[in-house]
Amino acid sequence: MNTAEPYRTSRTPKFRTDHATETALLHLLCAAQTDCRHETPPLSPRCCRTICLRWFLFSARRDRPCGALVPALRDAEELLAERGVEVDHVSVYRWVQRFMPLVADAARPCRHAVGDRWQVDETYVKVAGQWRYVYRAIDQTGQVIDVFVSWQRDANAARRFFQQAMGATKVAPIEVTTDKAPVYPGVLEELPAAWHRSDQYANNRVEADHGRLRARLRPMRGLKQDRNTRVIIAGHAFVQNGRRGHYELAVDEPVTRRLAIAFQELALAI
Repeated sequence: MNTAEPYRTSRTPKFRTDHATETALLHLLCAAQTDCRHETPPLSPRCCRTICLRWFLFSARRDRPCGALVPALRDAEELLAERGVEVDHVSVYRWVQRFMPLVADAARPCRHAVGDRWQVDETYVKVAGQWRYVYRAIDQTGQVIDVFVSWQRDANAARRFFQQAMGATKVAPIEVTTDKAPVYPGVLEELPAAWHRSDQYANNRVEADHGRLRARLRPMRGLKQDRNTRVIIAGHAFVQNGRRGHYELAVDEPVTRRLAIAFQELALAI
């Protein structure tokens, strides 16, 4: 006679969340609580746009399926509907394309100076079914210096990236860390007093930083135009720098409220 206890289907399941998931949930809840003060009076069009920009470019801290909590366009639409604002998700996407460059330009005078030790690497993104190369660089403090989207991965693309980055930041690096790609030595010889470092594992920091960008792009299931890709990737870098405190915007506020207050201040300048 089988005396084993039968399986009980009414047993309450237990769900476990890791630290990354709990942290991402707390960030999203704090952002929602921060914006609850706009419910009375109702949200103005300017507040709606800035809130959507911040929500859409929100990204998790880790590039892991269990820890990536990234609001998509339809999530921003539902979050605004809970606050009594009916907005189509296509409008949210158009707001990002229209106003994100303006917000970044308004915050440029408040940006901290870029360091002179750069780590450069490239990642990939699919646009209209074809792969593009995304050149990204960070300094010794973790600030994203600049981004560049290219069709090809060659010396001309790397040269244009360095010219764009140095022209935007007015800083010439004295040390550049890359992988062993054959295009970098020839390009870096043109830079004045730039030491090229290509040791193994030397650029792990920038390669790990790519994960935050991939976590933002993964729910979008690909992009359609190169211009929209540049705006989203540059906007993600701006939000990432703002959260890390590389702008003189809400530096005295907690990290969970820093972006919300910074976007409110920048909304008055656009």
